[in-house]
Amino acid sequence: MFIPLHDANSLKYIKVQYVTFGLILVNVAVWIVAGLAASQVFSDETVVGLGYIPAVVFGYADLEPGLVLVPEDATYITYAFIHTDFLHLATNMLFLWVFGDNVEDALGHFRFLVFYLACAAAGALVHGVFQPASEAPLIGASGAVSGVVAAYLLLHPKVRVWVLVFFRIPLPLPAVVPLVLWIGQQFYMLFLDPQGGISWGAHVGGIIAGAILVVFFRRRGVPLFDRTVVTPQAVRHKEATPVGQGAVETAPNAPPLRWGR
Repeated sequence: MFIPLHDANSLKYIKVQYVTFGLILVNVAVWIVAGLAASQVFSDETVVGLGYIPAVVFGYADLEPGLVLVPEDATYITYAFIHTDFLHLATNMLFLWVFGDNVEDALGHFRFLVFYLACAAAGALVHGVFQPASEAPLIGASGAVSGVVAAYLLLHPKVRVWVLVFFRIPLPLPAVVPLVLWIGQQFYMLFLDPQGGISWGAHVGGIIAGAILVVFFRRRGVPLFDRTVVTPQAVRHKEATPVGQGAVETAPNAPPLRWGR
C-alpha cells in the first residue's frame, strides 16, 4: 500500500537511536551470513533452526536433532532476525529506520529493546494461534516492526511523513492516514486469509502488543496522541508577516534588503 520514506520528527530525550541502529545492523549481518556468505544448505538450516515453527513449539511435530540451533522457546525471538531475500529485509528495516528512532526516544534505549523483542514474541504467538499445526518456519522482523508502527501512531499521529503511495507517488501525509490504513489492512487480511503465505497473524500480534506496551513503557511525561504537527523540511512553508506589522520576511541566508529611493 505504501512505503515510508522520511519524517522530520526530532529526538527529544536521546542523542542517538543506537538501539534502532543496532537492530538494523544485526538483521543485515544475519542476512549476509545466512544468505550471501553461506551455502544454500546452511541458509536453509538456519531458517529451520532459528525460525518459529508452530507445530514444533506446540508439540505437533519434532525437529531433527541436527537442525536444532536454539531451544524451541527461543525461536519466539530468533525468527525475527532471519530474512530470506533482500526485499523482505529492506522493507522491514526501512519501516524500523523511519519510525523506530522516535519510539526509542519516547521509551528509552533499554525499554525500547525489550519492547521490540516483546512485539516479536507476540507476533509469533498470534501466528501460532492461527496456524498451530503449521510446519513452515515463520521468519522476518514484521511482527516486531508492526509493534513499532502501532506505537508511533499512538505517539505521533499528526507528524507528517513522506510516503510512497502505491509504490509510485511520494506524498507528505499525517502519520495517522497511512498508518491507520496499513494497520486496518493487516486485520482485514488476517480474517480474509488466515492461512496464507504471509503471516498476517504475526503483524496483528505485533500491532496489539505495541499498542498496549507503549502505554506502559513510555517515559514519564511523554504524551500519547501528541498534537504537535511536524512537517518534513521539504514541504515546510513560512507564513508571511501580515501587512502593517513593520517587518519584511526574507528567505534564509538571503542578502540584506537595499532600499531604493
